[in-house]
Amino acid sequence: MNNLITVALSQYGVKEVKGSKDHPQIIHYFTSMGFDKSKYNDETAWCGAFANWVARKAGFESSKKLNARSWLAVGNSTNSPEPGDVVVLWRDNPDSWKGHVGFLVKESKRYVYLLGGNQGNSVSIKAYPKNRVLGYRKLNRNG
Repeated sequence: MNNLITVALSQYGVKEVKGSKDHPQIIHYFTSMGFDKSKYNDETAWCGAFANWVARKAGFESSKKLNARSWLAVGNSTNSPEPGDVVVLWRDNPDSWKGHVGFLVKESKRYVYLLGGNQGNSVSIKAYPKNRVLGYRKLNRNG
């Protein structure tokens, strides 16, 4: 199994805490990148923080940024994605700055199935329409 998928699956089910408390592991995704924990909580969009944490823990390059679309500049573009490759999606509309990032688990004719953070407020696997894909990226190993 792809090391990125293995690391991401180790977090499966990590979920936001309702109310004023925060899940400590979600906060760790931010702080492990050097972001100030006082500025983030588990209600903050955290798919990018999760993707960075997974990539770094698995020994791959990362975007070092919190926005999902920053992943479009990491690794190498591919037209034949494999499980573990990064998938970047648009959110709201294709020209918006907003997006989502996750790791490819599988794809069908109409959907990509992503393992990612902040999917239904948790680390989970979710299907997204392929027409929302901005790009597929193969990450390079560090070192």
